[in-house]
Amino acid sequence: MLWRESKNSNVALTNNGPQNMILSSLWRLPILSSLRNLSLSLHLPFSPLYPRLFLLIYKQSITTTIHSLQYSPNSIDTKFLTLFSLCQRIEHLRPLNSLLIVSGKFTEESLVGELLRHCFHLGAPRLALNIFERIGKPSLFLQNLMIRSLCDDGLFEDVLGLYQRCQISGCASDNFTFPFVIKACSVLGGLRIGKEIHCVVLRTGFGDNLVVQTALIDFYAKNGRTGIARLVLDKIPQPDLVSWNALISGLCLYGLDQEVFDVFHDIRLSGLKPNVSTLASIIPLCSRLGNLQIGKSLHGFALKCGYFTDECLTPALISMYAGCEDLSVARDMFDCLLKKNVTVWNAMISAYSKNQKPDDAFDLFKKMFQEGMQPNMVTFVSIIPSCEIFGRIWHGESVHVCVIKSGLDNQISVATSLLSMYAKLGYLNSAKFLFDQMPHRNLLSWNSMVSGYVYNGLWDASLAAFRQMQLAGFDPDAVSIVSILSSCSELQAILLGKSVHAFSLKSGIDLNLNVSNALMVFYSDCRKLSSSFNLFHRMTVRNYVSWNALISGCVHNGEAKSAIVLLHQMQQEHMDMDLVTLISVLPSYNEAETLVQGMAIHAYAVKAGFDSDVSLANALISMYMNCREVDAGMLIFQNIPCRNVVSWNALFTGCRYHNLQNDCRYHNLQNEFFVLFDQMIEENVQPNHVTLLNILPLCCTHNQGKSIHAYAARSGIIVETPFLTSLILMYARFENIISCLLLFQMGEQRNISLWNAIISALVQSREAKIAISLFRELLRMEMAPDYVTALSLTSACVQLNNLNLANSTMAYITHMGFDKDVSVCNALIDMYARCGDIPYARKIFEALLRKDEISWSVMINGYALYGDGEAALNLFSQMRLLGLKLDDITYVSVLSACSHAGLVEEGQMIFNSMVENGIIPRMEHYACMVDLLGRAGHLNEAYDIIKSLPHKPSVNLLESLLASCLSHGFVELGEEIGRLLLEMDPQNSGPYVILYNLYAANERWTDANRVRSNMEQKQIIKVPGFSFVEGY
Repeated sequence: MLWRESKNSNVALTNNGPQNMILSSLWRLPILSSLRNLSLSLHLPFSPLYPRLFLLIYKQSITTTIHSLQYSPNSIDTKFLTLFSLCQRIEHLRPLNSLLIVSGKFTEESLVGELLRHCFHLGAPRLALNIFERIGKPSLFLQNLMIRSLCDDGLFEDVLGLYQRCQISGCASDNFTFPFVIKACSVLGGLRIGKEIHCVVLRTGFGDNLVVQTALIDFYAKNGRTGIARLVLDKIPQPDLVSWNALISGLCLYGLDQEVFDVFHDIRLSGLKPNVSTLASIIPLCSRLGNLQIGKSLHGFALKCGYFTDECLTPALISMYAGCEDLSVARDMFDCLLKKNVTVWNAMISAYSKNQKPDDAFDLFKKMFQEGMQPNMVTFVSIIPSCEIFGRIWHGESVHVCVIKSGLDNQISVATSLLSMYAKLGYLNSAKFLFDQMPHRNLLSWNSMVSGYVYNGLWDASLAAFRQMQLAGFDPDAVSIVSILSSCSELQAILLGKSVHAFSLKSGIDLNLNVSNALMVFYSDCRKLSSSFNLFHRMTVRNYVSWNALISGCVHNGEAKSAIVLLHQMQQEHMDMDLVTLISVLPSYNEAETLVQGMAIHAYAVKAGFDSDVSLANALISMYMNCREVDAGMLIFQNIPCRNVVSWNALFTGCRYHNLQNDCRYHNLQNEFFVLFDQMIEENVQPNHVTLLNILPLCCTHNQGKSIHAYAARSGIIVETPFLTSLILMYARFENIISCLLLFQMGEQRNISLWNAIISALVQSREAKIAISLFRELLRMEMAPDYVTALSLTSACVQLNNLNLANSTMAYITHMGFDKDVSVCNALIDMYARCGDIPYARKIFEALLRKDEISWSVMINGYALYGDGEAALNLFSQMRLLGLKLDDITYVSVLSACSHAGLVEEGQMIFNSMVENGIIPRMEHYACMVDLLGRAGHLNEAYDIIKSLPHKPSVNLLESLLASCLSHGFVELGEEIGRLLLEMDPQNSGPYVILYNLYAANERWTDANRVRSNMEQKQIIKVPGFSFVEGY
């Protein structure tokens, strides 16, 4: 009954025909809505019980409007404008649109234009686009209105789409159209479309319009075509300051710092006075360049021009001083301002955050609240990074609460900053929750999510997020490309990385300097150094990051010489080496021959004032250690005022290197470094898994190894697979196979490196049969062996000396494709040589497409074991003729061959040539010479070598010479060597047995019985002999 009464009232108001019945239907919703609004303003509840009262209030105004539409055509436009003024909600726009169509006024561009304006004013751009699409042939006025409004709303893709439709419909363009369309191309990075529009501008005669020219300058500059931008500017007879500022803004964006200052100089020469926008663009460069002097000059210029109190310039100056690490001046400027707006507060908070001063940033943030200043989006975006610096989640959660209280939690920039903060603190679930709750996501939000996955090492998740971003309609930008290239590098996804490169080329993003540098790093990480060089040479602009990235890539790819050449080129182009350059290039100097060059870098660092940097000092320690200057490395280490864990690791790594090299000059370093390890603990420097990985190989006793194991268990480091594998190998050295197996059971069974460690440990402990059984278990579990597994397998075959097993191993390795690896082929050559099949070993050697020094050394050693000294010497001569590098391992092999073949003169010549070539003899070389001379009966010469050793001879070396004394009947020399052996290792049965046989062979039975009595008194038991050959 009540609703019928309401409908009757509407009919009474609109009883002037069917057209008015339509109007009644169209206006019913707006009227009821207006009634609700009016009831609320009168503090009365709206109820359909009293519709007649409210309808009477509106009756006169609505009736007058409708009658005017029907009976007074001259006043229709005015009445429509009246209706537009009554329209306060989006729901009112559609009836108005229908009213225009019904009244035949949809062709009136002034009324349609007003309707479109109201659509944008009320936040309904999609409705405006729908209305505009119904216009058959839009006028220039309506086209410009739509394009400008869409630009103001940031709907740049719609701008280009609408412009294209208008062009197809034959709508013209003017000097008001082009600036907004060009701006859309600039924002979207549409270089190709922008060039086409530039052609249209020239064709239609608007190329001389200053506003259009300025828009083109801005477009080309912001899309990396700064040269074209400058050409456009130079064609302007009298460019104004806006045009110059557009060029400066683009140059700043691409890091073309010198060009920016050149343009600033040109502005001054042209007689124009730089304004606040000019200075606000240039001042941030001073902090980027770290050139405070230029910044101060610009500050003085701003004071002279009277810009000091400008709200835009003061925050820029604060940021400039903070960027140059002069926070005291920045704070003085902040404190001197009597009236501070929120922008100034934000600049100071951001300055503290960027300078890693989270405490000061939070103090200022609190003070801002105390002084009644309401934070805005920029405030929260500035303070949130300080939460990341603190590294504690409760700071971030507190700021998050403030964001919610301020009602800014739905702002994309703030939500994105919070997302990034949670991701960097490791709370990826919270970051993902925030991301999922965002009502609207932009490209920055997606980039933050992708970067969060990359930061936490979730490479596959980052790739998945990247794909979802593209499916959501977002084209990647430079930040997206840089993030995803990191994942491609870590996953060694070369094809995917090339696809990203292709996309960046197609979209023009490759011109971005950060993207070019990231691509170089990607190709270097994927062992495609030639591609990195190609990119580097094609770059029109390079910065320090470009040079450092390529130098570092050369070092990591083993191209030390290329890194050094790049360093010289960098200096020739008048680019000074910065701290990163020095740290990147120092690993290139890793041999004794490059020590002088490394010292020159050290001298440059001291001269440049970089020597106090801890990271550089750590790199210098590694350099000196690698160049076998342990004393210099120790000296630098001792002079570091604040040593960190990397400093200690550099020292321990150097010690480990010399321990593995068996450098005779530093054979007592092991005990010293265990003292240093204790000192490290006392200085409250927490060792990490790298420290312990370096310490474990230096353990001389079983107890030392167990102590490191216990420390790792207390520190929680033991759960890491690399450390578990190192522990297994340590226990294997001390033949504690039970502990090795227990550690293996503790580890991740699906990790192939753990299997490799236990198989290697078993082979090392002469448990080859168990190692083969474990390999069968590995295959049963459908694990994928790698080339390391193949190397351990060949070692097991060598130990069992079983040719049938060797042939099976060869077949498996060939089937799996491991025979393409040079190191595996070298192991196969050694396996067949030790199993007695020297012809097949030579066949594998000859079939190698690429032979390294180890390949030749292994083959030479095979001939040595076979007793074919001439063949070994022939191979050695071929190596020399081919110009191959002869290392210490090669000399050990050929000297061993001479020893087995009794080639004394040749052996002595080879030993002397080794010394002449600068190779320092190791214990193995001396052992070969002693064995060679001992076998040939030159025992006194052999003993002279032992006496001239720079350190104490080994037990094996003395036992070898003692055995030669037995063979040649040198009793007196044998007694002297025997005495030395018994002093060094009194529990070893070998010297007793050889001495007994020596006395017995010369019929000195009294002495022989005395040796036997000593063995019985000391309860020393002779080790029984056994055969290496296994029969089947």
